Amino acid sequence: MKTALLCVLTVWFSSQCGESTSSCLHPPAEWCSSLDTAIQCGVLKQCLMSNFTRSHPTEAPIQVALYYESLCPGCRLFLTEMLFPTWLLLNEIMTVNLVPYGNAREKPDGQKYVFECQHGEQECLGNMIETCLLNMTKMAFPIIFCMESSTDVIKSAQSCAQLYSPQLSWDKVWACVKGDQGNQLMHQNALTTEALNPPHNYVPWITVNGVHTEDLQDKAMASLFTLVCNMYKGPKPAACGGPAKTPYRSYSNKQ
Repeated sequence: MKTALLCVLTVWFSSQCGESTSSCLHPPAEWCSSLDTAIQCGVLKQCLMSNFTRSHPTEAPIQVALYYESLCPGCRLFLTEMLFPTWLLLNEIMTVNLVPYGNAREKPDGQKYVFECQHGEQECLGNMIETCLLNMTKMAFPIIFCMESSTDVIKSAQSCAQLYSPQLSWDKVWACVKGDQGNQLMHQNALTTEALNPPHNYVPWITVNGVHTEDLQDKAMASLFTLVCNMYKGPKPAACGGPAKTPYRSYSNKQ
C-alpha cells in the first residue's frame, strides 16, 4: 500500500508541474468520474477543486483528526506521506480535521493570547497561517500539504495558496494571521487540544472517530489507508477493494 500511495503522490506532483499522462483514454466529460481516472488524466487538482472525488457515503465516514505542529518533522512526515495520500484515495469515506497547535502554550494578554511553540516563533507563524487557511478556504488541506512538503513551510505558504486557491486574497489571510481573528482561532485550537482525553503527550497525535488509543495511533502511523478501509462499515469503495462505480459523472466547474 505504501507503493500505491507513493504512486498517487508521483502523479499528483506531475500534474502540478504541467506534465500530462499518456494513460488517459477517457473523454473530458469523464475525467472526474473517479479518482483513478482523474489521476490517469492528470487533472487531480482540478477534480479536487470541483469536489468530484467526494460522494455521499452510505454510512458515517471515518473521522480522522490530526493534532500537530507546522515544523514538527514527524508531523510533516505523517501529513504528507500518510494522511494526505490516504485522503486522496478514500475521501469519500473519511473526513480529516487538522488542528495546528500541538505542544504549544498560550498565555492571556489582555483580551488576546500570546503563544509559545516548541520549535520557536516560526512554528507559531506556520501554525497561525495554517489555522487561518483552514477557516478561509475549502482547499486548505491541499495548500497545507503543499506547505508541509516544501523545504520552507513559511516561505511556500503564499505560492501554495495561489496554486490551489487562486481566488483567495493573501492580504486577507495575512490580516487573519496578524489580527484578532487568527488569535481567537488559535485560542480555539488550544482549547480543543487541551480538552483531549486522554491528554496528548506527543505529536503527531491522532484520533479516529474522536478516540485515541496507542493501538489506533500505531495502526494509523503504519497504514492509515488499511485502518480506514477496515473501520468503514458501509460498502467498500473501489480503492478498498469494493466494486468500481458506474456510471461516470460529467465534469463541472462547481466549487
